[in-house]
Amino acid sequence: MKLIAYPLSVLYALAFLLSICIFHPILWISHRVFGYSALQHSVNTLQFTLLRCLNILGTRFTYTNNFDAEMPKDTPLIIVSNHQSMYDIPPILWYMRQYSPKFISKIELGKGIPSVSYNLRHGGSALIDRKNPRQSIRAISEFSDFINDKKYAAVIFPEGTRSKDGTPKPFQRRGLQTLIKKIPTATIVPLTINNSWKTLKYGKFPMGLGAHITLTVHKPINLSTFVDSTETLIDEIERTVTENINP
Repeated sequence: MKLIAYPLSVLYALAFLLSICIFHPILWISHRVFGYSALQHSVNTLQFTLLRCLNILGTRFTYTNNFDAEMPKDTPLIIVSNHQSMYDIPPILWYMRQYSPKFISKIELGKGIPSVSYNLRHGGSALIDRKNPRQSIRAISEFSDFINDKKYAAVIFPEGTRSKDGTPKPFQRRGLQTLIKKIPTATIVPLTINNSWKTLKYGKFPMGLGAHITLTVHKPINLSTFVDSTETLIDEIERTVTENINP
C-alpha cells in the first residue's frame, strides 16, 4: 500500500497545487470586483475541489448532523472541534458552508499559500501569533465581535496543535473562554473529527491512502440558557468531543 502511495501522492500534490493556484486569481477577482459574498462562493467551490483532490488518495468523507434544526441561522455559532490534520479544514468549510464558518488560525498561514492565505486574510478569519498572547487575545476579541455582528460560525480547535495519531490533547481554554465571553448569544456546536490524521500517517510524503474522514456534529448548547459556569461548560464540550474520537 505504501508503495502505491508514492505515485498517488505526487498526483495529489500536483492537483492540489494546481487548484489553489488557479483559484487564487478567482478569489481575488471575486472579492475585489463582486464583493464579499462572491468571495465566499468562490471559497466554497475551492473546498469542493480540494475534497475531490483528496479522492485521488482514496479518501472518503462522511458528515453527520442530526441537529441542524438546533443550529439557528440567525444567531452566531461557536464550532468546537478536535484537530487531527490540515485536512480537517476543507470538509468543515464545505459541509458546514451554510453557517459561514470562520477560523482562528496561526499567523504564519496568512502569507505565502495561494488561495488559502488570501481567504484567511480577507474572508473573516482570525490570525493569531502564538508567541504573543496579548496579540492573540486581541485578535480573538475582534474576531468575536465580527462573528457576533455577522451571525457567522467561529471554528476553534482548542487543542492548539493537531494530534498526529488521533489521540486528543487537553483543551487550551483561553481562546474558547474569550469566544464564550464575547459572544454570549452563541450556540456552541461540539464537533468530532475522526481519521484525518491518517492522511499523514507516513509523514508529509507519501500521503496515507484510503482514509475515511468523518465529521460528527453533537447536540448544540445554547449559551443563553446554560446556567452553570464557563469551566463546567468547557468540561462538557471537551468530554463530548473527545469521547467520540475513535482509537
